[in-house]
Amino acid sequence: MKTKHFPLLLTIILVLSACSTMYYEGLEKIGIPKRDVMVYRVEQARDTQEETKEQFKSALAQFSAATNFSGGDLEAIYTKLNDEYESSVSKAEEVRSRIEDIEDVSQALFTEWEQEIAEYSNTSLKRSSQNKLTSTKRHYRQLISSMKNAEAKIEPILRVFRDQVMFLKHNLNARAIAALKSELGNIQSDVSALVDSMEASIDEANAFINTMEKNNS
Repeated sequence: MKTKHFPLLLTIILVLSACSTMYYEGLEKIGIPKRDVMVYRVEQARDTQEETKEQFKSALAQFSAATNFSGGDLEAIYTKLNDEYESSVSKAEEVRSRIEDIEDVSQALFTEWEQEIAEYSNTSLKRSSQNKLTSTKRHYRQLISSMKNAEAKIEPILRVFRDQVMFLKHNLNARAIAALKSELGNIQSDVSALVDSMEASIDEANAFINTMEKNNS
């Protein structure tokens, strides 16, 4: 089965790769180099992480408020929690997409940079460019590692959110609230760890942006 579908999979990969290449070439033609695209995408990822951090804090606040329920419309509580969960899922997908966008343009940028270094005839200029590339790659790896570390903390929280929301949906009673209370401490700890990781990643993004802009000035 793998052999049968491999040619089709390879074709799809090549087409997608070609689309990215043409996209970056098109931007180059109108004066937007890959370096600028990379900085822009890191800025987008940073802003998305900031929004995601706030979204998970909002969801935590809603879950915490639900545990204080002492009478009233439990279905309304469920609706609020479900809305927070859905918004958190949406932000998680956006974070993942932003990271993939950065990885895509970075590969194109570094490949082009390496090819240009090979074309230098001046040894001093070649060495200088190679040193700058090595430094940029090192800083980039720190950035991506930090972003992925933060992103990895999202899914476990979403699983807990999902379980609690589904349980509440089918058990609109005191038992469901008790289940929320029993998980609240773990949720608070996990969200706190996520927020800390997001903030560290945001700091890495700002440092990377500053470095790229300084190198380009």
